[in-house]
Amino acid sequence: MSSEPPNPNRHADRLPGKLGELLDMGFERVEAPPVTTESVRLDKHTHKLSQFRPAMGTFISVTALHESETLAEEAIGRSFEEMERLVDLFNRWDQATPLAQLNERGVLRDSPPELVQVVTESLRYNQRSGGAFDVSVKPLVDMFIERLAEGDASPPNRAEVREALELVGSEHIEVRERTIAFKRAGMGITLDGIAKGHIVDRVSEVLQEHGVTSYLINAGGDIRSAGTKDNRLPWTVAVQDPLKRDNFPDVIELGDGAVATSGSYEIYFDRERLFHHVVSSKTGSSPRLSSSVSVLAPTTMAADALATAVFVMRPEAALRFVGKLPHCECLIIDAAGFQQRSKGWKSVKHTPS
Repeated sequence: MSSEPPNPNRHADRLPGKLGELLDMGFERVEAPPVTTESVRLDKHTHKLSQFRPAMGTFISVTALHESETLAEEAIGRSFEEMERLVDLFNRWDQATPLAQLNERGVLRDSPPELVQVVTESLRYNQRSGGAFDVSVKPLVDMFIERLAEGDASPPNRAEVREALELVGSEHIEVRERTIAFKRAGMGITLDGIAKGHIVDRVSEVLQEHGVTSYLINAGGDIRSAGTKDNRLPWTVAVQDPLKRDNFPDVIELGDGAVATSGSYEIYFDRERLFHHVVSSKTGSSPRLSSSVSVLAPTTMAADALATAVFVMRPEAALRFVGKLPHCECLIIDAAGFQQRSKGWKSVKHTPS
């Protein structure tokens, strides 16, 4: 394998649809309908304002409750500005971003504080999960992307996987103050499993800074909420069906917290549907015991990273792992639809809103 990181964009004129979806997940900007806004007066003191925008390869919705419709709209606007700023830091497909420059050079000095923070947290989750969460799997993911971009939907052979695994391992990533460096040439990181969570948390912080205390943010399954949806009832959130049917496996209530879902149903790299966008840094293959994992956590970044980690683990080990984490719960759904829940996971039966 070349020490230069692959560049999937050089095949942009002939990318299969599924690969295009993967690029979207990596924060590539996409063509989408314009911004839409909905406003409802809940009572004489409260406006409920919702805005929908395309970003990070999905649709982002932010719903805010405030006594002033104008201030709610300003708060949401500021939060989306912060989102756009951060996407410009973490988009690994844009060669001008700090993350892309780090992957190209193997070292980045004077890194933006946000990048340092997310990489540092990534290393912490790697250690906490026993290596299940690992942002250094980029060489493995790039191997799959290169094959698919060239029209090869067959699985890689063992020698190819072993070669890519030589460049994988968070223990070879070093962070010192504002310098991030790889200890092995050819390494690279993908922050797809944690950066979106960090961005959603920052959107949450901006809303609060502008006086919004009740809100719901939904970034394609990475969800953060606070307060209530109508000054009375908690927010309700549906868990996506891995089989893409019309029913929801579960519905939960959210107060001040976050939930994120990781699933094998999103992107496959091969015709046999054995390799998908979640890859184990230990085996180089995609875990197949779970089809969907949802994690409740205090922050979206934690929920995002932990959902990926739990997906990589065996379900029994994952339940023990989450059970030891404060204020965290999980729901695991296998390929047959069988559900396993941590002890504190609580379901509701009514329709989400």
